[in-house]
Amino acid sequence: MDQLRFPIGLFEHEGEVSASQLGQWMGDIASTPSRLRAAVAGLTDEQLDTPYRPGGWTVRQVVHHVADSHINSYTRFKLALTEEGPTIRPYYEDRWAELSDGKSAPVELSLTLLDALHSRWMILLNEMQPEQFARAFVHPESGNTIRLDWNVGNYAWHGSHHIAHITSLKERMGW
Repeated sequence: MDQLRFPIGLFEHEGEVSASQLGQWMGDIASTPSRLRAAVAGLTDEQLDTPYRPGGWTVRQVVHHVADSHINSYTRFKLALTEEGPTIRPYYEDRWAELSDGKSAPVELSLTLLDALHSRWMILLNEMQPEQFARAFVHPESGNTIRLDWNVGNYAWHGSHHIAHITSLKERMGW
């Protein structure tokens, strides 16, 4: 496994999701905005425009990607809660990262967006009933049916994964 690409490994979870595991993942999602904000605190524009690995996105693009991805995930949760087994629409995250807002916008915009988004997402997650976590959506690229409880874990991992990209780079560079 490429340690620079997957500093915390890949997300894996087999079988049922326990209530305690779900609670832990929800806590991770709740803390993602503050942990991401702490990871980029004090970085200069030059540091923000440094790729986290050779051929990888810059720190700035990573921050904006987390916002883009989590907006999409929040929307997918709402679709799964209000429709029967919807097929979601994928997006080209690599192309999104190359758009001007992903490459050059101040990271504060996405950090602020994540604060608000995760506040709303946590209201939704905290009010969901156990049976609602069994609802699912279909991802058209893989054809997989993805349950919401599993997706909570996937997005808890996703935030931590990208935060580790930044903190690992800072450690390697001595920032």
